[in-house]
Amino acid sequence: MKRLAGRSRARTGGITAAGKRWIRGLRSLISPSSLRFQLLSRSLFLLAALLILIGVFQYVIMKDFLYKNQAETMVSQMRGPLRDVFMKAGQPIEHWGPPKPGGDGAGVGAEAGMNGSASGGGGIGGEGTDGRPPQLFIPGASLAIINSDHDFIDLNAESGAPAPQLSDAEYAALFEESQPGSEGYRVIEDQDGKEQLVVFRLVGLPGEQGERAWLVQMGTYTAPLREVVMRQLLTFVGLSLLALAGGLALYLPILRQALTPLNQMVRIVEDTNAGNLSNRFTVASGQSEIDRLGASFNGMLERLEESFEAEREAKEQMRRFVADASHELRTPLTSIHGFLEVLLRGAANRPEQLHTALNSMLGEAQRMKKLVEDLLTLAKLDRTPVVQRTQVRLDKVIAEMEPHLRMLAGEREVLFDLQPGLTAMCDRDKIKQVVLNLFHNAVQHTDPQQGTIAVRLSAHPRQAELDVRDNGPGIAPEHLPHVFERFYRIDASRTRKQGGAGLGLSISQAIVEAHGGTIEVHSEPGQGATFRVTLPAI
Repeated sequence: MKRLAGRSRARTGGITAAGKRWIRGLRSLISPSSLRFQLLSRSLFLLAALLILIGVFQYVIMKDFLYKNQAETMVSQMRGPLRDVFMKAGQPIEHWGPPKPGGDGAGVGAEAGMNGSASGGGGIGGEGTDGRPPQLFIPGASLAIINSDHDFIDLNAESGAPAPQLSDAEYAALFEESQPGSEGYRVIEDQDGKEQLVVFRLVGLPGEQGERAWLVQMGTYTAPLREVVMRQLLTFVGLSLLALAGGLALYLPILRQALTPLNQMVRIVEDTNAGNLSNRFTVASGQSEIDRLGASFNGMLERLEESFEAEREAKEQMRRFVADASHELRTPLTSIHGFLEVLLRGAANRPEQLHTALNSMLGEAQRMKKLVEDLLTLAKLDRTPVVQRTQVRLDKVIAEMEPHLRMLAGEREVLFDLQPGLTAMCDRDKIKQVVLNLFHNAVQHTDPQQGTIAVRLSAHPRQAELDVRDNGPGIAPEHLPHVFERFYRIDASRTRKQGGAGLGLSISQAIVEAHGGTIEVHSEPGQGATFRVTLPAI
């Protein structure tokens, strides 16, 4: 039972999670501000607008086609069967008058009606001998003739539709045309307010003075034609709605799949914070725009990660700097404070103790002064590394320093290999400081009797290369990346004993980089170390 209850709870939890995902998807779908809703609504709007435009064109074209087809049918009737009916009516057309009540329809009218009916144009319902026009039976159609005096005779008024009548000016214009109604057809309202499709044709009919031109007007109601068009339009509307529904059903999963990379990017961004900048976006989704966006985000995350890492390193360096500077300043101050206490206790009255204490305090004060000067130099180089460059012969600068350097070396062997005539644009005093710092560093790390220091100056294409090499114990690989950091010391106890504070190499690096050069170190444990400075040469 417990197992079943657990399965039920798990199933319920799964359904709940699926329901939550469905609700989130539904909210994103119906939210007007969501990209999915906007893409879907705009796509459906464009599709609906296109279907409406197609429907309008279909309505216009279908209506014009049906009207033209009906007009051609009526024109063909006027060319043949109706003209034969008029010719067989048996009396001049001038004698046709208004229809008289009580006509019996006998005589030639009946015969003409039979012939007309056989010809497919309807039948004649009266005879022409009593002055009445022949009446044609054309269901749902109107028929009239008009002479040049604009006399209008309706031939199908009793059995068909009433013939609509135009103005005299319009009939006069039709008589002047060689083929009246050649523009196709006209849609005219009759006296009942119903629309009729009307065509015209000039025919020659018998009269007292021979054959005379009459204008035959034939029309039919447009309502049946409009019904056909509307049925077609309703069919198209129904099919369009089905197409929209089918497009919506097919477009939703496609749109959801297309937006999957964006949803993944949202989840990755939500999981990214200052402590977790290693997340990266996929740049192979198959969508070039999404891939470019992902590559841009990856570049931004890499820059942020590098910035945060640089900030952490800077804070750590600042912490070490403050701690080391405090320690380096505290050591001489403690010594001076101790000697002062000794003097106050009575050592000032003893000349030998007084002289020793004063010499010790002078040494500590000089050490503290040197430390402060180095810190000020670094601060200036960090803020605005400005150097006064002039054309300098590097070999002469190092040659001038040779006596001083040999004095610093003591009993160590010092070798100079200087290529003559090597010139560079640099600050003379700053370059001397670099050489002095590197040489002093070599002195600190070599044996006072067995040590060897070599200073070499050589020329390369558009570059001057200065090497300071010693035969000291060398530098372990784990220390090589940090030798130019401030206050960094491989052997802190030995450095304090020899008076160094770990700022000389940092100052040298800042000066060299301010000249547009580089400084690097090559060393292996037990093989000594070589510091190489490269400067732009003339």
